[in-house]
Amino acid sequence: MDQMVRQEQPSWTRKKTQPARSTSTEAKANDEERRDHRRGSLPIPISSRGGMDGNFGSEERILWPASVLAGIAMCAAVYDITQKVSSHCFKGYDNLSPMKKVEWNNRGFSTFHALVAAVVSFYLVVISDLFHSNIIIDRNSWLSDAMFGVSIGYFLTDLVMILWYFPSLGGQEYLLHHGLSMYAICLALLSGKAHMYILMVLFTEATTPFVNLRWYLEVAGKKTHNLYLYNGLALFVGWLVARVILFIYFFTHMYFHFDQVKSIFPLGFYSILTVPPALAVMNLFWFWKIFKGMLKTLSKRRQQSENGKAEQLYTIL
Repeated sequence: MDQMVRQEQPSWTRKKTQPARSTSTEAKANDEERRDHRRGSLPIPISSRGGMDGNFGSEERILWPASVLAGIAMCAAVYDITQKVSSHCFKGYDNLSPMKKVEWNNRGFSTFHALVAAVVSFYLVVISDLFHSNIIIDRNSWLSDAMFGVSIGYFLTDLVMILWYFPSLGGQEYLLHHGLSMYAICLALLSGKAHMYILMVLFTEATTPFVNLRWYLEVAGKKTHNLYLYNGLALFVGWLVARVILFIYFFTHMYFHFDQVKSIFPLGFYSILTVPPALAVMNLFWFWKIFKGMLKTLSKRRQQSENGKAEQLYTIL
């Protein structure tokens, strides 16, 4: 533990015992150290990342703004593509109200971001060896940084649209969700800490395509279609796994690695103790609404089936 504390000691306290060197030489050394860590899939220590004082390397100064802009550009491009494809492939699209068209296109880039975030998060946490070690709190990579930047660009774009059309695209709960998400992602991005936990939270976006498909089918008048029922069941199971059970694993993992969690700088430490529980409560609230909606749909289907059988029996008689 003493060795870990010495490694986490802020750079300003170590300068007294290290020989002075020029700023350019120090920056070059930090960049080389950072590249060596990334090549070996090793964590970038907070001393080379710069902590929360803004002393970031040349790689971050390019990667972070570029990935945020890429996220914004992605949303704009998918919004236009959704509009053009829907206009040509779905007859009912042109008959929608202007606000419905905006929400239809908005859910297009929401779905695209959710798929990208889920795939990248699953790869980094489960498939890659980035977090397959005892020390996980400091481990990160250029791909996790890029994914966080793209997600910030998405949340910014979606948040602007929600505020512009408020409350047509979402109420206060969406503002809270997006605000907490961007806060947690930015904190992890700037500090290089707890990337695994943020990626786990990002993976919960895997349920978004089911939510959006449910809305698309409802707007298209397909609530009685079997696809609406199957999608509702998939949404229930997906939400249970990705936003309920996963959060239980999240908090359990934090408990067993709490000695590492405590090594995070104070703002990050208290944030990771408050933001994920707040998101978990919101997920439980939405899960209850999904559960009630599923029961309502199944009840209607059962009633319709019974009425249909009664009508057939009456016709026969």
